[in-house]
Amino acid sequence: MKSGPSLCVFPSWTGNPYLNLMNLAPRAAGYQLIQRSAYESLLKTLVILGDGDVLHVHWTAPIAQAAHSHRAAARRVRAVETALEDARRRGVRIVWTVHNRLPHELVHPAAERDLYGVLAGAADLIHVMAPSTAELVADVVALPPEKVVQIPHPSYLGVYDSDVSREEARQSFDLSPDDRAVLFLGQIRPYKGIDLLLEAAASARDSDGRRPVLLLAGSASPESIAQFDDLKPAGLRIVTSFESVPDADVARWYRAADIAVFPYRAILNSGSLHLAATMEVPAVLPGLPHLREQFGDQPWVSFFDVADPVRSLAELLSDGALTQGVEASDFERFNEGISPWTVSLAYRDALRELSTTTTD
Repeated sequence: MKSGPSLCVFPSWTGNPYLNLMNLAPRAAGYQLIQRSAYESLLKTLVILGDGDVLHVHWTAPIAQAAHSHRAAARRVRAVETALEDARRRGVRIVWTVHNRLPHELVHPAAERDLYGVLAGAADLIHVMAPSTAELVADVVALPPEKVVQIPHPSYLGVYDSDVSREEARQSFDLSPDDRAVLFLGQIRPYKGIDLLLEAAASARDSDGRRPVLLLAGSASPESIAQFDDLKPAGLRIVTSFESVPDADVARWYRAADIAVFPYRAILNSGSLHLAATMEVPAVLPGLPHLREQFGDQPWVSFFDVADPVRSLAELLSDGALTQGVEASDFERFNEGISPWTVSLAYRDALRELSTTTTD
C-alpha cells in the first residue's frame, strides 16, 4: 500500500551522495522516491504523478543540453513546459534547486535560458543553497522571491568514514613528512581550472625550495586526460587517478592531503568545499565576492585572486602558514548546523509545507 506521496527526483543517480543525504528525512516520512535521469523518462513520469505528488528538478542539463540541435533543444523545453502545466493542474507540486548559474557544458544557451524561465514560473518552491543565488542568476532568470527557500548544502558527516590514519594515508602515496600534498578531488572538467592549478604548483616553492605534490583524483573524459598530459609540468610530482573515487577510498585521499584546492573558473555551490570541511582539510577557493561573503569568516578557507589566479595560487601554495593555526573546532563549528539529518529535515519540512498550499 502506498504510504505517502511520490517524490520524483530528476535527474537522480543512486551513487550521488548529495541526493542520498537530502532524501533521508523525506523517505523516512513516507515519501515514495522515484528516480529518473533521462528527458524521456521525466516526461513519462510526469504523466502518472497526481495530486500531492512532487517533482523535484535538480540539474537541468539532461533536458535541453542533451539535445542534438538548437531546434531540438527548444522543442524539449516546450514539451517540458506543457508537461509541467498539465501536472500542476492535477495538483502536482514542483520544486527546483538552483545548483548552477547555467550548466557548465553549455551547448544550447538560448534553450537553457528559456528552460530556467519555465522552471521559475512553474515551481512552487525554488531551493537555493548560496544566499546570493537570486542576485547571481539575475541576468539569466528572475527568481520570484516569494518562492525562494534557502536550505544549506549538507556536510558529509558519516558518509565517508574510514579507519585509515593520516600516517597510513600518506604512506600509501609515498609522501614524506616534509611533502606538502595539495589535493583536487572531483570530476576533472575544463571549467574546474586544473590547468591553473598545474601552472601554479609548478612555480610554487616552500621555504626549502621544494615543490608541492599534487594529488588529482576524479573521473575524466579522454579529452580532459589528453589536455592534462599536454599541460603537465616537468619536474612536478603528480599522483593521478582518472576515475571516480570509490566512497570507501575518499577518506584516504583527504587524510593524505595538507590542503584542498578548488581552482574553479565558475562556481555557485560547491559540494567539494563541504567535503573538505567534513574531512577537516583546509581549502582554497576562488575569491569571488559571493564566496568571500559566504565563507570568508572560516579560518580554514583561503581565497585566490581570480584576476591573477596562477600567481595568487602559487603564492598560497608556497605559504606554509596556510595550514597553521587551523583547529579541529573550526571545522566542527562549520559542520555543526549542517549535519545531513538536520538539512534533510529542513527539506522534508519544506515539502510538507507545499502539501498545505494550493497550486495556482
